Amino acid sequence: MATWQEFTDAAPALAEAVHARLTAHRHHVLATLRADGSPRVSGTEVDRHDGALVLGSMPGARKVLDLRLDPRYALHSNPGHHDMVGGDAKISGRARELTGAEKRAITDTYPEEIGAADVFTLDIDEVVLTTVAENRMHIDLWRPGREVTRFTR
Repeated sequence: MATWQEFTDAAPALAEAVHARLTAHRHHVLATLRADGSPRVSGTEVDRHDGALVLGSMPGARKVLDLRLDPRYALHSNPGHHDMVGGDAKISGRARELTGAEKRAITDTYPEEIGAADVFTLDIDEVVLTTVAENRMHIDLWRPGREVTRFTR
């Protein structure tokens, strides 16, 4: 597992492309696991903070309860307007809830009305960026401890 900073250090070009996808649109899709093991998808926003990928949520939201039971997640960037310009990014890993001073370091930067958010860092097991160029699909895959691998179809 890696932090966002470790991912950025290991694969800077891919990290830049994925960051562009995460900032091109504010809202993305987060997949979590319900208590019964079935999937749940939720809209979410993510930010970078001090080398970490961070998710904030309304206190007690279903996705928060899911992550507390099973920290595995998958995040799919908002793909935009049907043209895949910049690609389609997916990140998966495990979320870690922040409390105390770690949480305050982030929530103190939020507007007062959302400062009570539940906050998680999203540690990374895998990053995939899918792009299309010249009628070919390119899939760039990164996992901690490995180089970026490209598959072309």
